[in-house]
Amino acid sequence: MNIMIVGGTSGIGLALARYYLQRGDRVAVCGRDLQRLPADLHDAVGAVTFQFDIADRAAVAQAMDDFAVQGLDILIVTAGIYFNTRSHLLDEATSLRMLQTNVSGLNHAFELAATKMLKQKSGQLVAISSIAGLLHDYPGASVYSATKRSVLSLCDTYRMALKPFSIAVTAIVPGYVDTAKLRALNEGDASHKPFIMSEQKAVGLIADAIAGRKDRLVFPWQMKWLVGVLNLLPRWVLRVRK
Repeated sequence: MNIMIVGGTSGIGLALARYYLQRGDRVAVCGRDLQRLPADLHDAVGAVTFQFDIADRAAVAQAMDDFAVQGLDILIVTAGIYFNTRSHLLDEATSLRMLQTNVSGLNHAFELAATKMLKQKSGQLVAISSIAGLLHDYPGASVYSATKRSVLSLCDTYRMALKPFSIAVTAIVPGYVDTAKLRALNEGDASHKPFIMSEQKAVGLIADAIAGRKDRLVFPWQMKWLVGVLNLLPRWVLRVRK
């Protein structure tokens, strides 16, 4: 299969790239900085690399045109920006950057891929959201949470529009996954995060959901349950928790 992963130079995106390459697929590994990509991935059989910012629609379109000459079976968008307003002030530039990456970038990547898949009458769009997107209120990261709710909404909209044409749309909603990025955000150790899951196990669950063309995957189940409980609490309780 021909699979494009936007945000494939680190974290879950990189792990998924490795998974599909080991399976023998042709994979476009895309990111803003290809220097972050491990050396072995550059030379891996089946790997094609593209450097662009998902916020740059023209650059995304060019890369997709170049890669999809042989067709585009799956587009996976893992690119996203997280900014913790509990420790930093969310300024105008950062707010705009988060919107451009997490929301509008995803939208035009989906739109460009959908255009190609409609011609094929087949394909699958996949986006990585976050468990934060299921929270009605997320003190300290409310803008991030809102952008991830938008990811889920975009997936629902594209799914409804494309389902009659044999194109699936899958929303992945992970809790804490023990990636290098998460560890970096937590001074090198994220083991204290609730119900944290290994990267390998997360990739297995995600790959199975994609293969099964599921509408949505939320994991782990404990986090899904916890979010449900938090959403029932009054907002002032969440503010106190913050």
